[in-house]
Amino acid sequence: MKKGWEIKTLGEVCILRSGTTLPPSIEKPEGELPYLKVADMNIEENDIYVVTSSRFVNKSDVNENGIIPVGSTIFPKRGGAILTNKKRLTTIPICMDLNLMAVSPKQEITSEYLFYYFIGLDLRKINNGSSIPQINNYSIEPLQISYPPLPEQQRIVSVLDEAFVSIAQAKSNAERNLVNARELFESVLESFFEDPQHTPDGRVLESLCELIVDCEHKTAPIQEEGYPSIRTPNIGRGYFILDGVNRVSDETYKRWTRRAIPQVGDLIFAREAPAGNVAVIPKDLEPCLGQRTVLIRPNKKVFKPYYLMWLLLSDNVQKFFVHNSKGSTVVHVNMKDIRGLKINNIPPLDEQRAIVGRLEALSAETGRLEEIYQSKVESLEELKKSVLAKAFEGEL
Repeated sequence: MKKGWEIKTLGEVCILRSGTTLPPSIEKPEGELPYLKVADMNIEENDIYVVTSSRFVNKSDVNENGIIPVGSTIFPKRGGAILTNKKRLTTIPICMDLNLMAVSPKQEITSEYLFYYFIGLDLRKINNGSSIPQINNYSIEPLQISYPPLPEQQRIVSVLDEAFVSIAQAKSNAERNLVNARELFESVLESFFEDPQHTPDGRVLESLCELIVDCEHKTAPIQEEGYPSIRTPNIGRGYFILDGVNRVSDETYKRWTRRAIPQVGDLIFAREAPAGNVAVIPKDLEPCLGQRTVLIRPNKKVFKPYYLMWLLLSDNVQKFFVHNSKGSTVVHVNMKDIRGLKINNIPPLDEQRAIVGRLEALSAETGRLEEIYQSKVESLEELKKSVLAKAFEGEL
C-alpha cells in the first residue's frame, strides 16, 4: 500500500441507508423530491447519475431521515434486481423505496471515488445466498476500501473518468460493428425471398411438402440416455442446440414418432419460445419432436432442405408468423399459418443450391465477425475491471 493510503471498512467511512415505504396517495407525477423504485434506475436519463424519477413526493411528506443526500451510491438490495449489478450516483436529493439501499460517504472519501468502488463490486457475491437474494447492512459494513488523501482521490477519479469514456466509446463501436454484421446478413437473406403477405397467388407450403406434422401435445418421459427429444430451446436459427437435450427411450421414441419418423433433410420448426426458429436434421441425428415443434418434410423435387430453411428464417416470413400470432402474450405460430404460408417464384434446384452456398458462406463470415466483435466487447469489460483494480491498489 502506498504511503498516505488507508484501509477501513465501509461501516467506518460511510453511512448506510435503506429506503422507506410511502403511501401511494402522496405520490405525484411531478414534485419536489424524486421517489425512486428499482425500475427508475432504468430510466434513460438515470443511466449513471440519478436526475429524475417516474414519481415524486413533497419534502413535507417525508421524514428527514428518509431523504438520501446528493453524492450517494444506490443499488438494489432485494430480489432478482441484485443480479443486474446496477449502481447509480445521486446528483439530487431523493427518497427511495425499501428495495433500494444507499451508501453515503463521510468526509474521508469523495462520492465519485466511492461510486467507482461500487462499480467494481459484484453485488451477486455479497447477497445472503437465500432463495430470494438480499443485501443488508451486515453485507456492506465489513467490506474494506483502500483510499488515499482527497486530492489523490480526485486525480484517480479524473483518470478513471477518462479511461471509462474511452472504453465506452470502443465498446459502442464494437457493438455497432456487431449489429452491422448481422444487418448485412439479414439484408442479403431478405433479397432472395418475397414477403408472403404480398404473394396472394403463391402456392401454400403444405402443397409443396411431403408432410407437415405437429408434435405430441404432452411432455415425453425422459432418461439419461437415448434418442434426443428436440424441444424449442434446442432449435436455433439454422442449427440445433444439443447441450442438455432431453433423451427418451426406444419405447417413447416409437410412440412419439407414430405420425412420422424424422429423417435426414427434414426441418424441425419451433412454434414458440423462440417462435420461428428452424433447423435441418443432419445425418448424425435421430430425434423425435418435443412439445411446440413441427416436422416439415419438403418435396425434394421442389425444395432443397436448406433453401426452405433460409426461406422460413427470412425476415418477411418471420414477421408474417409474428403478425398472425398477435393477441397472445407469447408469440405462438399457428399450424394453419405454417401450412398456409404462400410461396411464389421458387427457383430451380440448381439455383437454390447456389443461393444456399452464398448464404452459408456469408453466414460463416458473419459468425466469424460476431465472434471477433463479441470477444472485443468482453475484453473491454475485463479492461474496466483491471483499471478499477489498479485504481484501488494505488497503481494508477
